[in-house]
Amino acid sequence: MFDFIRTHQRLMQFILLILILPSFALIGVSGYTNYVSGDKDLVKVGSGAITQKTFDQARNNQLQQMQQNSSGGFDPSVLDTPEARRALLDQLVDRQLLIDTATSEHFSVSDTALRQAIASMPQLQVDGHFSPERYNQALAAAGLSTRDFEESQRAQLALDRVLGPVASTSGLPAPVVARIETVLTEQRTVRLQSFPVSDYEKGVEITDKDIQDWYEKNKQSLELPDQVTAQYLLLNEAAAMSNLPTPSEEDLRAYYEQNKSRYVRPARVNVSHIQINVSADATGEARKQAHEKAVALAAQLKADPSSFADVAKAQSQDAGTAADGGKLGWITKGSWPANLEDAVFSLKQGDISGVIDGPGGYHIFHVNEVQPEHGESFEEAKSKLESEVKRQMGASRFAEMATQLTSLVYDNPNSLDPAAQALGIKLRTAAGIARDRLLASDEVPANAASASEDAALLDDVRVRRALFATQALNEKQNSGVIEISPDTMIVVRVQERIPAHVPDLAQVTDHIRNTLTSERALQAAKKAGETALAAYRQAAAKDAPEGFGSPLEVSRIDPQGLPKMVTDAAFNTATDSFPQYQGVAGPQGYVVLRVEGAKPGTTESAMLAGLQSDLSRLWGQAEENAVLQAMREQAGVQILPEGEEAIAGDASAK
Repeated sequence: MFDFIRTHQRLMQFILLILILPSFALIGVSGYTNYVSGDKDLVKVGSGAITQKTFDQARNNQLQQMQQNSSGGFDPSVLDTPEARRALLDQLVDRQLLIDTATSEHFSVSDTALRQAIASMPQLQVDGHFSPERYNQALAAAGLSTRDFEESQRAQLALDRVLGPVASTSGLPAPVVARIETVLTEQRTVRLQSFPVSDYEKGVEITDKDIQDWYEKNKQSLELPDQVTAQYLLLNEAAAMSNLPTPSEEDLRAYYEQNKSRYVRPARVNVSHIQINVSADATGEARKQAHEKAVALAAQLKADPSSFADVAKAQSQDAGTAADGGKLGWITKGSWPANLEDAVFSLKQGDISGVIDGPGGYHIFHVNEVQPEHGESFEEAKSKLESEVKRQMGASRFAEMATQLTSLVYDNPNSLDPAAQALGIKLRTAAGIARDRLLASDEVPANAASASEDAALLDDVRVRRALFATQALNEKQNSGVIEISPDTMIVVRVQERIPAHVPDLAQVTDHIRNTLTSERALQAAKKAGETALAAYRQAAAKDAPEGFGSPLEVSRIDPQGLPKMVTDAAFNTATDSFPQYQGVAGPQGYVVLRVEGAKPGTTESAMLAGLQSDLSRLWGQAEENAVLQAMREQAGVQILPEGEEAIAGDASAK
């Protein structure tokens, strides 16, 4: 059973998803309101409610599924926001509405429809057909009975009948789709002139008073989140390979001989043969006649070697090769019986052998091609051998160090020094690690994690999560060994915790100076761009003024890499006469557009493939949402104060 789970992981994820998420349907159909005893209501839905217990269970399921799907790399803080909690609560409300409707309207699913639905699941098919064996294996591996699974599916199909017809019958009228295609493909011919911020930064002067004033007015925007300075040990290939002893000459030679086929290709010959069969129980006379025939053929062939293929086709009694002129192909030294091999490898290219007694009878060989032994000698491959042997030694050492590291960090929970000394790994320190990110180097006084060569590792969600776990944060205990990848492990420990605070002016002076420089340079770029724009509009020159780039044909569906605000400006320009000028300010500077023409696009563009189906799907979703909203109003859905507390994350709601 465990082998089945290991070899069908995608199938098992599918089965679990089917049974975990639609479990709400089972609860609802069999009596959803029974779930509320001794519980607190969060949202009123008709005569029922979404309770705190239901909400908490859904959050746990959601978190577990996210972690499983991301192989441990999921950051739980992503779900710990008011927006995420509200979205989940809305999903529970919508599902309760579907359950209530399916129950009150007595929606049901026939056995035939259920069988067809299950049989159509690709995860339960083999070669495109439903497999009862895979079906039974999957359910057995998940510890489920056929009845439980099928009732879960029956309930889900019943719920699908509530909104299913809405989406399946929705669609946009053809004229609407055609108009959208026209709008997406119509084109504008534009040229651009840019006034980048970087061109104006050199002329900006920032005084100490400017910095002080900005700091006083914008202190709160500079507040840094709760952060830690961490000590850490990094075990990777480099750590395992450091200080390895140099392999001895004897070890290298032994490795070379064991793996010689990787460095040296043995001699080989391409041969054809003619075989005169002799059975194992043949009499002496029969053997003599066969030998005489073989000798005569050998003499004939030595006189005319070019006839070997034709003679083989006519005379060889080896049914497997005769039709192909006796071709045996390449024979590597060491793969044949000694007497045959000695005879064949003693020949030169084009030679014909004498008659050789071998398996099945008498043989005559023709050597088509000879390739002598070639490759690297031990001396030539020595540096490569040393590198490979050291890598193997490093892999073995890595495994040993990983085992030791695990023991040492648990045996000494309040310090990483013993592990560092025992394993010879450098104890490193990095500052500015917050729950959700690494702080920028200009936000950290020194030794910023974001500027470290290990920044990617320290920013891994698993590392940040370990540092902000209760024991690590409050008691400064070692984390467990965190496996980032099969050859990279890290252990972290909080050295110092720094609460959220506004940094001193001295710490953020450079940051403020850069901010003010960018702001004023942007203002200068915008002013220069607007001045140029006014001049171009007044001159209304037919030829593009100096400074504009080459013309571009842009459309809404193919903006040629231009930012949306630039293409929006191009399509918001009047088309009664050309050229037209527009200006757009952005964070990188100011852009002047010269719109030189407009023309309809072609609706045969490959970029429109699938547009109608995408629009119909989106329209169907919009109609489903509209129906759900109407169902909410009809059911009198009301979020209670306790529900608002749960959304906000108030401790009292827990």
